[in-house]
Amino acid sequence: MKAKKPYSCGIGPAFEVIGGKWKAVILWELHVQARRFGELRRLLPDISEKMLIQQLRELEADGLVHREVFHEVPPRVEYSETKLGASLNAALGPLADWGDRYARRANAAR
Repeated sequence: MKAKKPYSCGIGPAFEVIGGKWKAVILWELHVQARRFGELRRLLPDISEKMLIQQLRELEADGLVHREVFHEVPPRVEYSETKLGASLNAALGPLADWGDRYARRANAAR
């Protein structure tokens, strides 16, 4: 593992964890309720299966998402946010509000 430079503020580590197009959106969907893989695919139709798997694994490795395997037939796996993930979602709420205001402004200017 490559040694990382110390951060000058909290924005760096926060965006490192949720960086990319999909992680914040996946985490936001899991804030609503625990979801199965297929549910996430339907909710996020533009993400490829491979990318969704990769992003879920990274979120799990970062401690933001919990993957629970139910030993039943047919097999069932659910993804849910952890306490750490919930705390990040709480921080993302104001960002989502800002994004909504920005989108309305940008759409009105068109």
